[in-house]
Amino acid sequence: MDTSTINERYSKLAEDTCCLSCGGAINYSEPQLGEVCVDLGCGRGNDVIRMAQIIGDKGLAYGLDISDGMIEKAQRNAAKLEVKNVQFIKSELESLKLPSNIADLVISNCTINHASDKKSVFDEIYRILKKGGRFVISDIYSLEDVPEEYKNDPVAVSECWAGSIKKYDYLNIISDAGFSDVKILEESQPYIKGKIEISSFTIFGKKAACCSCKG
Repeated sequence: MDTSTINERYSKLAEDTCCLSCGGAINYSEPQLGEVCVDLGCGRGNDVIRMAQIIGDKGLAYGLDISDGMIEKAQRNAAKLEVKNVQFIKSELESLKLPSNIADLVISNCTINHASDKKSVFDEIYRILKKGGRFVISDIYSLEDVPEEYKNDPVAVSECWAGSIKKYDYLNIISDAGFSDVKILEESQPYIKGKIEISSFTIFGKKAACCSCKG
C-alpha cells in the first residue's frame, strides 16, 4: 500500500476513538530528565507528550508520522495540555527527517511492520541515535510468510500485520544495522490473523557507546 493511501486512511482515523497501536514500548523505555526522545509512528502524540512531561523542559520529544491528520491532532493535543518541549514532524520511516546522532531514545508501537523496507528503517534509527542511545520497539512478526492477498488489503494493513515478517528476519535486520544488547522484553503467544499465525513482541537494543564502523 502506497504512502498516499496510508496517509489518507490514518488521517481519517485521527479523530476516531479506536486504538491504533499494539504493545507498550513506552512502559519499558524509561526516558530520563533532559533526554531527546523520538516516537516513530506517533499517531495522536500521546506517548510523545508523556515522554515530554517525564524528560522536563531541558529535554525534547519528537513525534514522527506519515499522516497529516495524525500530526495535526498531535499538535492540538500538545497545545491543549500546554506541553511545549515537543515537535511533530511528517516523515517516512525509511528516511527520517531528523539529524544524525540526535536521540537518546527511540520508541515505536506497531508501526515498523508497515514499512516495505525495514532494513532502511533500522539503519535510520541507528543513524539518529547518539552513541550509547537505545530503542524500545513494539511490533508484530509473522510465523509464516504473509499471503500476497493480504499485503495490500486495507483491513489487514490497518490491523498492523499485513506487512509483518518472520521473527528471525526481523532480528537479523536489527543486528545488521549495528545494534548491540538486543533482547526481547515481552512476547505474546501466537494468534491467528487471516490465514497465518502472528505474534507481538517488544524489543530493546543499543547503539554502542564506543566507536564503530557505522558511526
